[in-house]
Amino acid sequence: MKRRKVGNMLGLAVLSALLERPMHPYEMASVLRERGKDADLKIKWGSLYTVVGNLEKHGFVAAVGSVRDGGRPERTIYRLTEAGRAELEDWVAELLGEPDLEPTKFRAGLSIMASLGPDEVVALLATRLAALDERIAQRSVALEAAQAQVPRLFLVEGEYELALLRAEAEWVRGLRHDLTSGALPGVAAWRHYRETGELPEDLTAFAEGGQG
Repeated sequence: MKRRKVGNMLGLAVLSALLERPMHPYEMASVLRERGKDADLKIKWGSLYTVVGNLEKHGFVAAVGSVRDGGRPERTIYRLTEAGRAELEDWVAELLGEPDLEPTKFRAGLSIMASLGPDEVVALLATRLAALDERIAQRSVALEAAQAQVPRLFLVEGEYELALLRAEAEWVRGLRHDLTSGALPGVAAWRHYRETGELPEDLTAFAEGGQG
């Protein structure tokens, strides 16, 4: 991934909002929340004004005026510059075209799951699966409701989220089955190690081979 002058994902959200029309930061936040972008982009709203300031500093947005609502302080209105449009397009192209290969927390847990016992892992996978199934049900209902009002073009990220959730749930369900049925090789040796602290001979050779 390219190193950017403003790498905060909130910066991307701001640029996308200003593509539509000039806005002040409060309006940007309202529009992004209304469209659910805070969930898609993991936005931290506390840094909004700092991010807008950084975007202005690097020439991606420019102040075009201000408005005052009652006795509240003036609010600066910003527009997207040509440099900002180019940055937005390049950033989105990168996100769409390059796979995200960063390891997830779940992958990290799987890589060292033998630190726990097989029965404990099975129970934890059941807990994860229940949470996944609940999330799938919730997102399915939300997506179906949105499809009645919003063009599919603006819902594809929701479809993608559901596809990932369903794929993960299916995989976790399969792993849990393999652990409980004995279909996964090495479970007996794993259990023996957890109960006695002694590695079977075949696993001892494997462990020693990985210590170099």
